[in-house]
Amino acid sequence: MAELLSEDAIARALQDLPGWQREDDATIARFAKLPSFPEAIAAIDAVAELAESANHHPDMDIRYNSLKFKLSTHSEGGLTAKDTDLAAKISAELSSRGAE
Repeated sequence: MAELLSEDAIARALQDLPGWQREDDATIARFAKLPSFPEAIAAIDAVAELAESANHHPDMDIRYNSLKFKLSTHSEGGLTAKDTDLAAKISAELSSRGAE
């Protein structure tokens, strides 16, 4: 079981997660634009591998070369370190692929 993050902890984590923002009380989200559709699909595939390894799965939406990722620990009803840890990994993957 993961512990819910305090509001202060969430705010501090978001300072280190450029592009991520609160969507609501229980969710953080990030948009990213990749150079091409194949690169966007490759990014989704890579994030799927990261998520599977972490046993924590984001909501992912793809519109041509634009992606949206949403993270929440549904079992806890809010945000936990699982979310911020995976957000950092997703950001690193997106950066390595030239995401805007």
